[in-house]
Amino acid sequence: MKPRHRRGSDPADEPDNTVATAQPIIHVPHVRVDVAPDGALAVTVDGAPFTPPEALGALRRDTFGALADHLTAALNGPIRVEVHEADGSTFTDILTPPRRRSRFAPPEPAFPQQASAPAAAVPALLEVSADGFVPGEDIALAVIVAHSDAGPTGHGRALLQRHLLDLAPTQEVLLLGRISGTLSVHHPDRDRQ
Repeated sequence: MKPRHRRGSDPADEPDNTVATAQPIIHVPHVRVDVAPDGALAVTVDGAPFTPPEALGALRRDTFGALADHLTAALNGPIRVEVHEADGSTFTDILTPPRRRSRFAPPEPAFPQQASAPAAAVPALLEVSADGFVPGEDIALAVIVAHSDAGPTGHGRALLQRHLLDLAPTQEVLLLGRISGTLSVHHPDRDRQ
């Protein structure tokens, strides 16, 4: 039996189902950080040992932020960071470099604001807290405007500026434990009553 075609259509007009050529693979550098019991860091980038520049000094737990900033800037893009703690736990994240200032943005003032200028208003802060988190785990706040860490007892606490809550139509704050999966939903104005 012959396949039927609509009047005026030509089988040659059918879409071509051939596979397109593959897109280039984007490489995200893999940074492995091994934390020694004394807090010293051993770092490799794509398997090769990383020697820090003198400006970073000795790599220790408290220099991790400066290390991450240096690597995202030096590698000019996001990096996949895998942290192996001395206790055997592992954390993985994708870190991106800070946004570059647009060349079309207005210039920054050459001098800091003078004392006679009015002081910036201090934002109203709001605290949301819950229990049940794994000690030290990353806690997401939704609408994701910030991250916080659980304390050593697993108690999660977050401070956010009140105007951010005003942007959420439900006026709710969500705390989400990235490791434990603990989920805690709060309506700060109702929770105070």
